[in-house]
Amino acid sequence: MKVAIGGPLKVTFRPWVEGLENIPAEGAAILASNHLSFSDSFFLPAVLDRKVTFIAKAEYFTTPGVKGKLTAAFFKGVGQLPVDRSGARGAGEAAIRSGIQVLERGELFGIYPEGTRSPDGRLYRGKPGGLARVALATGAPVIPVAMIDTEKIQPPGKVLPKVMRPGIRIGKPLDFSRYQGMEHDRFVLRALTDEVMYEIMKLSGQEYVDIYATAAKRQIADAAKAEKEADKAARAALVKAEKDQAAKEQAE
Repeated sequence: MKVAIGGPLKVTFRPWVEGLENIPAEGAAILASNHLSFSDSFFLPAVLDRKVTFIAKAEYFTTPGVKGKLTAAFFKGVGQLPVDRSGARGAGEAAIRSGIQVLERGELFGIYPEGTRSPDGRLYRGKPGGLARVALATGAPVIPVAMIDTEKIQPPGKVLPKVMRPGIRIGKPLDFSRYQGMEHDRFVLRALTDEVMYEIMKLSGQEYVDIYATAAKRQIADAAKAEKEADKAARAALVKAEKDQAAKEQAE
């Protein structure tokens, strides 16, 4: 997959990379990245010599039809791990177990602490469960990663990408051994996650928003729905006014 996908990807888009020396040549490490586009999971592994395993929603592996089979084959080929998101708690536990297994094999585990793609290019609050618990359970260093401009290449909902240069900044490994044995302390989980998000913010230059991206998506969807309903009501009022005016003129 690195030859078939990674090679053409690097030739076509020519991504620039800073901090490549911060990725260890061997041994376990967690790559914690911001999440701007579906293509993030392609560009980051493409520029690294080592394999990176991300978790992916189970729908990528179970969608029916030819397209679904091709998608499933691709994600299996790049070593992605399916996680069923039908139950929030169950999905979180499955992601944690998967991450621990990858790291125990001495491999690189990639995770998006925001939990979902940013709806507007800003950096949102990290979810404390997955990243922090995996880091504390394994003792693996956390390497902050910033994807730059990938949302401009393939915005949500767009199938065909725009050819332009994205960027990747890789920060120095963060050691959280001082929190070892405190993986059940929610204040520790929050502190660890916030520290990682702060490093990602410095690397990416994104504006930080202290709410979860899922909540922001709901707000945006609700605002769009309200605007649509207001527009519909305005048009209905205009039609009624025109009918009333026509009736008045006919009566006169």
